Amino acid sequence: MAKRVWQTIKVQYCRHVGREVSLEAEVIYPDEHLPDEKPRIVAHRCSRGAECGLLSEAACIWAGTNPDVDPFAEKPDTPETK
Repeated sequence: MAKRVWQTIKVQYCRHVGREVSLEAEVIYPDEHLPDEKPRIVAHRCSRGAECGLLSEAACIWAGTNPDVDPFAEKPDTPETK
């Protein structure tokens, strides 16, 4: 039987709630009878998502209230000026 597990991807400070949050992914691991299948990520969440939902302004994609904002996305490296 496949196994569903919530795994922490990273932990960092969130300005919206004013504290550290855990960004988590729900991973489905295949049944042991299908060893060639890779684990799949099916959902994302924030450990403080419910708290963000109670605030007056929309937060981010991790809290599920604003799909256009991901404040934890990796920022691309900027080329150095010479």
